[in-house]
Amino acid sequence: MVKSYTGVRKVPEKEVQDFQVKDFMTRKLITFKPDQPIGEVADILMKKNISGGPVLDENNKLCGIISEGDCLKEFLKGQYTNSLNHDGIVGDHMVKQVLTTTPETAILEIAQRFLQEKVRRFPVMEDGKLVGQISQRDVLSAVNKLKKSTW
Repeated sequence: MVKSYTGVRKVPEKEVQDFQVKDFMTRKLITFKPDQPIGEVADILMKKNISGGPVLDENNKLCGIISEGDCLKEFLKGQYTNSLNHDGIVGDHMVKQVLTTTPETAILEIAQRFLQEKVRRFPVMEDGKLVGQISQRDVLSAVNKLKKSTW
């Protein structure tokens, strides 16, 4: 019989990475107004290389989300008259029932919500105020930074 005298081995603790939405969200947002023309919104989306953004009312309260897809729907309404329609306004085409999150939401939790809800962005709300936005791309960036041993 062989006895080992190495003693008790200490297993190193895993580093817990507690990434939250606030660590990766975009804070400087491009926002839109409900009475803004769709053509203007499409131009901004293209120039700023973004796919959508929050819509704020006259009191700076979140009232919707507008996306590239919403703009396309308006443009294609004119396909039957052989002219693209740029006359619509954001308030008529935005998503009005907006799914939101908080700054303290865990990154892996919001990643799961992206898959369940099938949306591309969540406005981040704190005390009833829009403080940022988290997109699928932001979450991919966060997940890329997670160490594989912490999953």
